[in-house]
Amino acid sequence: MRPLPIFTLTLAMLLWSSSFIALKHVLGIWGFGQVLFMRMSVAALCWLLCYRYLGNFTYHKGDWRWLALMGGLEPCLYFLLEVNALRYTSAGQAGMVCAMLPLIVALVAFVLLRERVSRRQLLGFAIAIVGIALLGLSSGVDEFAPNALLGNSLEMGAMLCAAIYSVVFKKLSSRYSVLTLTALQAFIGTLFFAPFAFREPWPTAWAWQDMVVIVFLGAFVTLGAYLLYNWSVTQVKVTLAAAYVNLIPVFTLLLAYLLLGETLTSLQWLACGAVLLGIAVGQLPARRKVREPVIADS
Repeated sequence: MRPLPIFTLTLAMLLWSSSFIALKHVLGIWGFGQVLFMRMSVAALCWLLCYRYLGNFTYHKGDWRWLALMGGLEPCLYFLLEVNALRYTSAGQAGMVCAMLPLIVALVAFVLLRERVSRRQLLGFAIAIVGIALLGLSSGVDEFAPNALLGNSLEMGAMLCAAIYSVVFKKLSSRYSVLTLTALQAFIGTLFFAPFAFREPWPTAWAWQDMVVIVFLGAFVTLGAYLLYNWSVTQVKVTLAAAYVNLIPVFTLLLAYLLLGETLTSLQWLACGAVLLGIAVGQLPARRKVREPVIADS
């Protein structure tokens, strides 16, 4: 695997991880619909400012179904399912469900794209899942899980949306540019979350620090991270790109330690190491069978 996709995937996961820290702040000021609407609006505005770089959009007949499916899955259904999942289950349990995404992507990619999954990739996924499970166990009992079964089911639905989205984007990227498809997501998300944003009263006082967080979520997380991930999907197999999602809970713990002063236990450090090891194992090239030379009889 080339170094550049590794770097872009890692940076995308770091940006997505930072969104948990940022959302923890702004969700105490605005409702979730308002935050998502402003986040998507900032991303859409950024695309409008650089529309010249989007290139020509040449529509291919019949693609409206795939384009609508892509935008409907992410950001629309994905964000709705994940936000509501966290109302019923703990973050630790939701993180363990997230660890299933690479395997779900592998299944969907096999069905739709006929992409094969090597045994080494499966081993890497298994090691990473063990690491995610350790992260969940190390968080202890979370009292904010009134209906874990429902919450985990919603989170699994979000992962299914993310898996199908990755495969659909891979299919569409052969006919449309990454910039065009990523911009389309921002505009669809803005329209979709507008009704959720205006069904409740807005706060009267807005601090500029809070708006900086919203701009960061829209410009760097929604636009930047999706752009980095979407480009990476066009360069590598979707199953390999999905494996990097396991870095999100690791980066989230590290950012919480660095920015919020939260401490990490020895078990959490061990879990982070297991996730990184799983990612590394999954990227190792498969062994090639060496054919023995055939010696002709004299």
